Parts: sequence; structure tokens; C-alpha cells
Amino acid sequence: MLKVLDSAVPVACWSCAVAHNDATLFCPHCSKIQPPPGGDYFSVFGLVPQLDLDLGMLEHQFHKLSRKLHPDRFARAQENEKQWSLADTALLNDAYRTLRNPVRRTEYLLKLHGAEIGEEHAGKDRKDPSRVPADLLEEAFDLNMQLEEMRMARKTGDTDPELQSSLEQAKKKFDGLLDEVDRDLRAQWKVWDVGDENARQEAQKKMVALLDRRRYINNLVRDVTDTLAT
Repeated sequence: MLKVLDSAVPVACWSCAVAHNDATLFCPHCSKIQPPPGGDYFSVFGLVPQLDLDLGMLEHQFHKLSRKLHPDRFARAQENEKQWSLADTALLNDAYRTLRNPVRRTEYLLKLHGAEIGEEHAGKDRKDPSRVPADLLEEAFDLNMQLEEMRMARKTGDTDPELQSSLEQAKKKFDGLLDEVDRDLRAQWKVWDVGDENARQEAQKKMVALLDRRRYINNLVRDVTDTLAT
């Protein structure tokens, strides 16, 4: 299980032997590239782990580090430095893709703190009533029936403008529900970022529930979109 490091671990630079923390991509003393660091994605950019990030600063750091890690800069370097350039670049890209996306960033940070998130925990069967948000149970059932009806109609070459309009309206409504979930998630970010341990535990429970709800609604939107597109 992923875990946030309580503090950076001091290590010696392979080139100058000066100690630095193991989250550093380059030695602060001699500027030599270092092996892929430990820690988490936030430490790659020198950021405090939190949910409400300055995305402009994140992007600036990403491009700055990308230029420094570019393999062309290590064309005449030692073989280990060439390999670290590729490995550090891959890590940097993964970290950036995760942290710039608000949902992926939330999932990542909560997983670092032990939250169980994802379909492996929420269940993959979207038709299982126990996995459906209670307030959406009836609508989800009706939607799945309409989707099946539309698929059968498409197979026989029939068209049903009324059914298509109903599905388009359903998609619009569920898109709106996704927006509501995202607003609720952002409200919990503030609680998490500034709260004490008890406040964070409560915010984590709410965000895990919101992420499960978002995943379910997003799957419904995807099903409608795919069915209408065929």
C-alpha cells in the first residue's frame, strides 16, 4: 500500500557524496542527476501534499524539470546517468498526469493515506443494486432499460426519436450530477488541506463516497454516449 513518507530520507549523492533528501531529481550541491527518487508524486515537484494545488506552478515546474531531464542533455554522460534520465522522465510524466487532474489527484492522495478507492473496492457490476447510490436507484434502472431498448432497436434497424431524446435528456441530467459531485469534492479539499487529523478523517470518508458516486454516474454517462453514438 502506498504511504506518504513522514520526512525525506537523507542519501549521499553518487557523484559528490554530499547528503541530500531522496526526493531530489538533481543534487543541490553538484547538480548531477540522481536515481529515481523515493517518496510520492508531490515530492517530485517539491510540493506539500495537498488537494488544492497551484496548477500554474505545477506546470511551470513540470516544463522546467522536463527540460533538465531531456535525454539529449545526457548524450555524452555516463551510462547510469542516461538510464536515470529516462527513468526520471517517466516518473515526472506520471506524476504530472496524476496531479494536474483533480479527480486523479484526489484519488492518489487519499490512497497514500490508506483509502480504498477504485472498482476493485466499489464493485464492477454497475447493475448490482447494492452498488447504486440510493437516490439514483430508480433512475439508473429506467436508464438501463432504455439503453437496452435502444440497442435492440439499433440491431433491427429501427429508429425511435422519442427514446433518443429521452436518453439525451438523461445524459444532460447525469452530466449535471457529475458537476455537483465535483463541486462537493472541492469543498472537501478545503477541509482536508487545513483540517486537523479528525477533520481529515471525516473529509476522507466523504471524498471516498463522492468518488464512488462519481465513478458510477460517469459510467452511466459513458454508456449513454456509447449507445447514442452507435
